[in-house]
Amino acid sequence: MEITFDVVALLFIVALVAGTIDAIAGGGGLITIPALLAVGLPPGAAIATNKIGGIAGSTAATLHFLRMRQIDLKRSRWMMLGTFLGSLAGGIALTRVDSSILKQVIPVLLIGFALYFLLSPRVGAQDRTQRITVALYAATLAPLIGFYDGFFGPGTGTFLAISFVTLLGMNLVKATAHAKLLNLCSNLAAVIFFALHGNIVWAYGLPMLAGQWVGGTIGARLVVTRGHQLIRVLMVTMAIIVSVKMILDQ
Repeated sequence: MEITFDVVALLFIVALVAGTIDAIAGGGGLITIPALLAVGLPPGAAIATNKIGGIAGSTAATLHFLRMRQIDLKRSRWMMLGTFLGSLAGGIALTRVDSSILKQVIPVLLIGFALYFLLSPRVGAQDRTQRITVALYAATLAPLIGFYDGFFGPGTGTFLAISFVTLLGMNLVKATAHAKLLNLCSNLAAVIFFALHGNIVWAYGLPMLAGQWVGGTIGARLVVTRGHQLIRVLMVTMAIIVSVKMILDQ
């Protein structure tokens, strides 16, 4: 495999764009994974290498949200643990279970979420009544969504943000901030798993790490300054794009 400056520079730019979008609404993998496949990586190596950039983007976004006081670490610690452990379990299951069922179910769920946000314009505009406790979320949905990210992945950030809005009563800015925090935990678990069992191509992963770090910072700043309307538009758009691509891939 020939690694040239042009390819590395292209991957950096692709990662920067993907990191910006991912910090706002999720779905950055729809941009980065096809790019890695296009430069000649086999699917397994592309997925593994993509997680390197993913962890950079989610880290950069999380740090900015922390500085802007949009994340409550004390409240989130058990959700972080649940997501991390769930993602590890998902990575293990990926090597043993067929993911075809998820490919059929996830597009339906994402389209449903997109319609929900389109038809409920005030959802996420401000904090609302909390429907379940953080402890219950940490014991159930956090590991389940973490498992999904380790096992399959597309739309994880959207699932997290929507669950924070609908179940924990957060506004969309806080929900997006906490989604990046938990996504960081699931990405970290995936990187550990792929580093031990996968095929990370570091020559491509490192420039994408740099690109998504910059993009993640830009996206997080846009979330804080532009608020829930920007998140809503991009979240609905990315949910539909993820769904359509998954349906077409089948």
